[in-house]
Amino acid sequence: MADLFQAAEPERAPPGRPLADRLRPASLAEVVGQEHLTGEDGALTRMIRSGSLGSMIFWGPPGTGKTTVARLLAGETDLAFEQISAIFSGVADLKKVFDTARLRRGNGRQTLLFVDEIHRFNRAQQDSFLPVMEDGTVILVGATTENPSFELNAALLSRARVLVFRSLGEDSISKLLERAEHAEGKPLPLDDEARAVLVRMADGDGRASLTLAEEVWRAAKPGEIFDAEGLQRIVQRRAPIYDKGQDGHYNLISALHKSVRGSDPDAALYYLCRMFDAGEDPLYIGRRLVRMAVEDIGLADPQALVIANAAKDAYDYLGSPEGELAFAQACVYLATAPKSNGVYTAFKSGMRAAKEYGSLLPPRHILNAPTKLMKEEDYGKGYLYDHDMPEAFSGQDYFPEKMGRHTFYDPPERGFEREIRKRLDYWAKLRAERARGK
Repeated sequence: MADLFQAAEPERAPPGRPLADRLRPASLAEVVGQEHLTGEDGALTRMIRSGSLGSMIFWGPPGTGKTTVARLLAGETDLAFEQISAIFSGVADLKKVFDTARLRRGNGRQTLLFVDEIHRFNRAQQDSFLPVMEDGTVILVGATTENPSFELNAALLSRARVLVFRSLGEDSISKLLERAEHAEGKPLPLDDEARAVLVRMADGDGRASLTLAEEVWRAAKPGEIFDAEGLQRIVQRRAPIYDKGQDGHYNLISALHKSVRGSDPDAALYYLCRMFDAGEDPLYIGRRLVRMAVEDIGLADPQALVIANAAKDAYDYLGSPEGELAFAQACVYLATAPKSNGVYTAFKSGMRAAKEYGSLLPPRHILNAPTKLMKEEDYGKGYLYDHDMPEAFSGQDYFPEKMGRHTFYDPPERGFEREIRKRLDYWAKLRAERARGK
């Protein structure tokens, strides 16, 4: 039996283990795609040179090397390595790990505790790390695919440095595939176009690229070379990296919204299709398109709201997959429509004023007087019925007297709002003239 406090030696992978596991880097220098962390002048390289590691949170998408780097850090700093997963561990498991780390520390060795999916721990469980981090019992390295600012306690974040792992670029994925070919002793049976397609299919995930390579080798007959179409038929593509409740969801809807606001129909259509492809609820997309119509287009093109709502009705009528085309049509229309946030900003200003001035009584001349008492209090006295006035405009003031007149809606001269601007300017002129004539 190995000594409890003995660092586990790296095991040679027996045949049959996944290619991704067999090709795990043996040193930080072999890690690809994270040069900003593991390169000659990288953040982790500097820490190792200093001879002192602090607690860290590794944030990045799947397959970017978070677990591998944590294990290599322990090896290069002579720390005992412990690994747990927040998915399968509870308070009792944490207590055992902490107790073991205390015993190990008493024997003169510190522990690097790697916690995979650390965001899965609840707030109380995350708090349990604080004492053992502060007294040096463990150096915590947590890995998460979710934004730590939203998912981790502020107290935990204040004691750990967040290091960002990036999706692997095409050059890094290509380098991994070359290593795989060297390890297997044979080239991938792909032509140049198919190889480029496989790199893109990996979607920045190194582990996924090696899994796809294994699928290709298993499927190929002797002497067979796949083209791009054959590759897609064999591997059936990977599901896009997208969690409808987390960062991927919010990142794509943000990209869609800003592409529409920026009047780029091609980018907007791309992100719309990305969300459909990932399995997003079409009605959620429909609701967001309606929001874009009222927030970013407004009265510059009043038809935008009509079309966005019509797309939702068309989807309800047609269902999937035919109904998605209605959302695509609305998306392109919104992206190419003139833009104005005039009503949006006016609404926010109006809400601020409503909160600031409280429950002011409207001017009495615009209040109804259904009772004798209210008439005696001058409710409705002096009201001018606009339809009886020249040009159907009385020019009366409708704001509470103590508040004074405010301008919330000041439309830019864009699209249909050019006409609205002319009307408002004309009514302002009439209002001023009639005020002078009193």
